[in-house]
Amino acid sequence: MSYTEIETTDPQPTTHGTSVLLVDDDPALSELLAMRLESHGFRVTLASSGHAALRQLANTAIDLVLTDLRMDNMDGLALNQKLQASYPGLPVIMMTAHGSIPDAVDAIQQGITAFITKPIDSDELLAAINKALPEQSTSHAPEPDNFHGLYHQSASMRQLVQQIKAIAPSQANILIQGESGTGKEVTARAIHRASSHAQGPFIAINCGALPAHLLESELFGHKKGAFTGAIADKQGLIQSADQGTLLLDEIGDMPLDLQVKLLRVLQEKTVRPIGGHQEQTVNVRILSASHKNIAQAVSEGKFREDLYYRLNVVQLSLPSLKERVEDIPLLANLFLSQLSKTPKRLSPDAMTAMLSYAWPGNIRQLHNVIEYCVAMTPGSHISEDSVLNALPAQDDRQAFIGLNDAKRQFERDYILKVLALCQNNVPQAAKLAQRNRSDFYKLMKKHDIQ
Repeated sequence: MSYTEIETTDPQPTTHGTSVLLVDDDPALSELLAMRLESHGFRVTLASSGHAALRQLANTAIDLVLTDLRMDNMDGLALNQKLQASYPGLPVIMMTAHGSIPDAVDAIQQGITAFITKPIDSDELLAAINKALPEQSTSHAPEPDNFHGLYHQSASMRQLVQQIKAIAPSQANILIQGESGTGKEVTARAIHRASSHAQGPFIAINCGALPAHLLESELFGHKKGAFTGAIADKQGLIQSADQGTLLLDEIGDMPLDLQVKLLRVLQEKTVRPIGGHQEQTVNVRILSASHKNIAQAVSEGKFREDLYYRLNVVQLSLPSLKERVEDIPLLANLFLSQLSKTPKRLSPDAMTAMLSYAWPGNIRQLHNVIEYCVAMTPGSHISEDSVLNALPAQDDRQAFIGLNDAKRQFERDYILKVLALCQNNVPQAAKLAQRNRSDFYKLMKKHDIQ
């Protein structure tokens, strides 16, 4: 193949916004053809082989596939068979410099939408694409869901959203557990918007960001003269959140003496400002969040057990980003559209680099990496090097571990989750795990779990 296989007629640009997957093993030709299609308003994703195309389709919303016929390993007809099985109805246009009557017959019999020979005429190609697409183009990849800001495609997040939909309308207090950066506040806002308190205010406070005396004043308010510097009455956040929702982020960092006062608010539905003498009634939905294991903090005497049970009427556990890998392309492209003023796209290698990274900082880190790439990429093409420069150096074993290590890691995580569900009651945990008590103790010892 060569550059001259694309004729240079230049019809008037169109504005489809349609996503085209271009499959060809000639990178120079692919880039040239992609530029011409993008100039007509198409969004083009490149794949250098049939196998790469299938990987792209699993992670990217595609409206039409434009593929070469002659390719190594998997030719265009073999790729089309895979597409017909997994993405029925997805339009496929075949192009080849080796056109023949038998090829065209085979292509049409296999459901190929159009068969174009090289050199490719731009008018003919655009006409074939427009004819192949429905009036309102739809995606043939799994549609991403957006539940009040929780964008997702993964099964783990779908399950979480179903839990939220079930419990949000109730008045139950909810404890949100998850690693830093997994979206605990976004989850809390989604709960608020789906609840009966949605018309009221949503207020969030980080309990670990303030000294104890300031945190108490922020939460409960104070009266003028209650302490040095209290020059006027101040309404606390609990009162400000009346008829709405209050998120106590990093609740595990709240001092024990304040936990007592918060427990009274939950029990009595009243609040008394510092220096005040009258209780004031409040109707507020309390949500709490922490990256710490609160059940373990209770067992260590660092968190009040009675408050824990008040806050933990329902517990939601957010998956880490590495546990919802299939959401990475969705979130990366979402952040890309939010942060970039001009259209940009991630190269297949750049996306592969992100999919193989461990993401210890979770969604927050992914957002920061995309922000860096947008700032450092003047053109429309974000390369693998740009992504790698944004990522801190990591031990390759963190990005990809052996099967035996993965099994051990899963087993240890599973035991910890079962213990947390049973409030560290080993006999109950053993029963839940369908193991006898002695075997369960052996597993705990094997993984150094006290």
